[in-house]
Amino acid sequence: MRARLSWLGAIPDVFITVLMVVVIVDMLVGVFLRYVVTWISATFDLPSIRFFWVEEVGEWSLAWLTFVGAAVGIRRGIHFSVHLLIERFPVPLRRAVVVGHCVLMVAFGTLVAVYGWQVAELNSQSFSPALVLNLRWLYLSSVAGGVLMVVYGLIALSDVVAGRGQWGQLAGSSA
Repeated sequence: MRARLSWLGAIPDVFITVLMVVVIVDMLVGVFLRYVVTWISATFDLPSIRFFWVEEVGEWSLAWLTFVGAAVGIRRGIHFSVHLLIERFPVPLRRAVVVGHCVLMVAFGTLVAVYGWQVAELNSQSFSPALVLNLRWLYLSSVAGGVLMVVYGLIALSDVVAGRGQWGQLAGSSA
C-alpha cells in the first residue's frame, strides 16, 4: 500500500519545482517587458504594453513557494537547529528536546492553517487588480502550507517516538 501511495509525497516537490520555473520565467518576462519593450514602445512611438500582471504572478508564486517550501523543509529536517548543542545532551533529554521541537512544528502549522483560513475567508470577496483573481487563492497558500506542516510534523514526531529515520537519529536512537 505504501508503495502505491509513494507518488503523493512527490507532489509538493514537483509543485515547488514548477513554481520555481514560473518565478524565473516571470522575472525574465518582467525585465524584458519593462526595459526592452517599454524602450521600443517609447522609441518608435508605439502603444505601450501593460505588464502589471508580472508583479502579481511573482507575489502569488512566492506566497505558495514560501508556505509549501517551509513544510517540505520540515519533512527533510533542514530547518535551523543547533545539532552541536543537542548532540551533547544525554539521550533522554535529547529525545525530549526533539519531541518538543516536533510538537512546536505541529502547533505552528496548526496556527498558520487556522489563521490562514480566517484571512482567506475575510478576503474571499476581493480580487487582485491585474489578474482579477480571487484573493482567497493567495491566502489559501498559508492553509496548504500549514496543513502540510502539521502532517510532516506528525510524521517527524512518529519517527522520533519509533526511533527511525533522520528524526530518530537526531533524538539519539540507534536505528
